Amino acid sequence: MPIDENFPQGLKPLGKIFHADGEHFHFRWGPGRSDAEAFSNHEVIEAYKARGEEQVPLGVSGTMVAVDWDSCVADGACIEACPVQVFQWYRTEMDIPATEVVGKTFAGTGSSVKEERKDYTDKADPIREHDCIWCMACVSVCPPQAIKVDQSNLEHHEKAAGTYVKLEGGENPHAHD
Repeated sequence: MPIDENFPQGLKPLGKIFHADGEHFHFRWGPGRSDAEAFSNHEVIEAYKARGEEQVPLGVSGTMVAVDWDSCVADGACIEACPVQVFQWYRTEMDIPATEVVGKTFAGTGSSVKEERKDYTDKADPIREHDCIWCMACVSVCPPQAIKVDQSNLEHHEKAAGTYVKLEGGENPHAHD
């Protein structure tokens, strides 16, 4: 089940994942889904058991570059394909359960190498969502189709952040940045 084409419709921000630059952050959106690929993937299920962690619905990390963490099976194709290293394996920087990433600050020093995930509980996190060049390489290589890249979702990000400004004529001042 690929990420919903209407993302983030029907979801709410669960909180922010901060970048250590003090300027950037991205949202995690929920609720998550227990009927997605990660819940039927043997490697993912076994990795959670090995860690003694309960596998629970996580939702979507990111807005303009959105990764459905419930569909993500830690394949790493997105990490390998991204020419500007938007993604990192979040556990390679901070080895905590995904349920605890909201409110945390990441420096972006986690691995951007496909084979360096901690295990199959790790998730590709768009920590440098703000650096995306909209090439769509990650979307085209993700086996479970867990990624949606949509620059127009900046409006959803700004509305959730409380920074959205609508100009006369309905144009967003940031739409052309």
